[in-house]
Amino acid sequence: MPKLAAAHPSVVSWRDLFGHPEPYPEQRDGIEAAVDAADDGGFLALEGACGTGKTMLALSAGLDRVRDPDSEFERVLVLTSVKQQLRQFEADLRTINENLPEAYDPVSGLTLVGKADVCPYARENRGGVDDENVYDRCEGLRERTRNLTADGGPTTADALASQARSQQVGIADSGGGGADYLETAGEPTPYRPDTEEYGTGTGSTEYCPFYAQYLADLPEDGDPAEAVPFDFTDRGLIDTEELVGLAASHGTCPHSVMGAILGHVEVVIGNYYHAFDPTTSGQFTGALVDDSTFVVCDEAHMLEPRVRDLVSDGVGDRTLRDAVSELTRILQAVEFDDESTPSTGNDDADLVRGELQESDVKLDELRNLRDFCESLREELDRRVKAHLDRERPGWRAELTELDDHELPLRDPETPQPDEITEWAEREGFGEAVWARAEVVGAVVARILNEVEDEDASRAVTTVGRVLNAWYREDHESFFREIELSRTWDESERPDSWRRAYNARLSLHNCVPSRAIGDRLAEFGGGVLMSATLEPLDVFREVTGLNHLEAEGRPVTTRSYGLGFPEGNRESFAVDAPKFTYGNRGAPGEENDCRRMHVDAAATVARSPGNVLVGMPSYGEAEWMAGELEDRLEKPVLLDSSSTDEVTEELKAEFFRGEPKVLVTSIRGTLTEGVDYQGDRLAAAVVCGVPIINTASPRTRAVRTAYDREFGDGFETALTVPAVRKARQAIGRVIRGPDEVGIRALVDARYARESWNSVREYLPEREREEFQPVSPDMLEFGVERFWDQHR
Repeated sequence: MPKLAAAHPSVVSWRDLFGHPEPYPEQRDGIEAAVDAADDGGFLALEGACGTGKTMLALSAGLDRVRDPDSEFERVLVLTSVKQQLRQFEADLRTINENLPEAYDPVSGLTLVGKADVCPYARENRGGVDDENVYDRCEGLRERTRNLTADGGPTTADALASQARSQQVGIADSGGGGADYLETAGEPTPYRPDTEEYGTGTGSTEYCPFYAQYLADLPEDGDPAEAVPFDFTDRGLIDTEELVGLAASHGTCPHSVMGAILGHVEVVIGNYYHAFDPTTSGQFTGALVDDSTFVVCDEAHMLEPRVRDLVSDGVGDRTLRDAVSELTRILQAVEFDDESTPSTGNDDADLVRGELQESDVKLDELRNLRDFCESLREELDRRVKAHLDRERPGWRAELTELDDHELPLRDPETPQPDEITEWAEREGFGEAVWARAEVVGAVVARILNEVEDEDASRAVTTVGRVLNAWYREDHESFFREIELSRTWDESERPDSWRRAYNARLSLHNCVPSRAIGDRLAEFGGGVLMSATLEPLDVFREVTGLNHLEAEGRPVTTRSYGLGFPEGNRESFAVDAPKFTYGNRGAPGEENDCRRMHVDAAATVARSPGNVLVGMPSYGEAEWMAGELEDRLEKPVLLDSSSTDEVTEELKAEFFRGEPKVLVTSIRGTLTEGVDYQGDRLAAAVVCGVPIINTASPRTRAVRTAYDREFGDGFETALTVPAVRKARQAIGRVIRGPDEVGIRALVDARYARESWNSVREYLPEREREEFQPVSPDMLEFGVERFWDQHR
């Protein structure tokens, strides 16, 4: 049985845990600032350029608190939105363990991943489990396994696991060619490649032997970690492959083992949703969210938009349709039974009545919710048709050419009740149906899974949750709209908008600072860090840190620049015309603005090596790529909004062979969190300030909400995030002390002060480096730099 806590000696200083011989001065200062802040229950907000060593800084500070015998901290929770950064934390934790003094036990750690990454069946695509259905299949198999082994059930968990093992032994003993064992993570498991069944014929029940073994090992009273069949405290970091190999080879469930371990290791590495997604933290990682956890939010410039997405919600027209069907099936089971003779009793109807009585949900509440969903779909249909008739006459003959649309349900700049809420009230759907929708939906989903014996996520659960939130949330910080998203469904009528669109009722949380601040307040302290957090006063506001400080939780800030030789880089703020729509017009227009931006991009793109060109959108990227192809001898690659697989292939092509130019959107995935170390990138150009579409109803609502909350919505909600995006893109160039390259920001707003200048949002050290240069002097500057570094 494993130890449940590492018996490490007391640590006198963070230096014993630091993974390298000597820290940089910035690391030393940052670690001490983070430790001091955490001692008082506070946070460090840190901007550190590439090369600062932020990952080691944060781990050393957090582990200093965890291993101090006088500290209340028990673990470090690392949250990052970028997979490359997750790997960096894993690498640095291994470095710490490799260089620990011999007197200390290794630092225990665990990387959190989803079920698809750890389920033996999903990993090998066996047992009817794959990436698409793993969550539903897993929950169904688990529930059936629990039902078989619960009090009053026909068997025990130990017997189920033993049955699965003995079948393999029997096959091997029979001499019939040997047993066929499921293998995963390079290890054989004790079970066959498919799920098992208890019983025979029509009375058999499918179950998961891995989960059965985990249940068999669970103590009746005690810590679930006692069910882990290996000692996890002296292994250092347990990554995904090691976790799966260790658990599955012992015949137990890797995902359940991951959940049992996560409260007992010193470092847990995960994603933002492990702390900020209400469902994930509520069902899986909630034990980590308390004042004994030192939290590290990496890539924290993304904290605000990522959490905004996590705490927003919505429900689509098709989900409403499916919810109506699910509610109808339950209602019909009872209604048909009421009409039948006493001799033809209906077991399903009895089950429904029993579940409703036990949960205190009335049959009329199911009818009301069904009627509401049906009426809501009719209202959606009416509104979508009216919108398309007004905005795109003749749309029925042009379904394949329709674009996405937003249909605001109130004036985005005037907080007030939305039109759907007002419509529902006029139609007689009052508070009762809204407020009870979530409870009713949960009960219906549970009944359906029992009656139909299926592993499925139920639409009525989503509908109930969203309707309840729609009615509960305020109209100042939340914005409601209908989103029309392009799709294609051949089953719909040829003249129906549903053939081309899915309509979604969307509930947007415009101001996530409250959600962020409230969640951060639950931790004991920590570090929020990125290469682009400046201006730090704005970051403190929009992430709720100022509110925490007002509540007595200290917030310390630090900002460190590039520590690499300045002679290895050249930085230009090119005073070209502002790349705004008013100046540039539509792609393809010929004017001075477009010509001067192409000239600047081409000048930098002729640098010896790979060059990244970032544009405000994918449409502008397509235009720029076409222009550069006519001017350059290098191959020009164009990035577009596509799948992760396509993007990875494009990135690999960019890195292979001869130098190339890659043109992309600054708001895409290739301008941050991508490793361009070494000679992978010689220069980066950013044209324009990538401010999102300010005409969008949602954007206008966010800006209005920020106006009310922070005073200047355009600055805090739009301008500052846009400048951070641009800084992330140019930050790809210099990633080490020996790297050489050019960084160019092309737009007068970066170069000089004006009413809409963004130069003030660059840190002071970058304003000093990015000296303004006229377009006609750019070529001279580029050639002079490369002449010095050939």
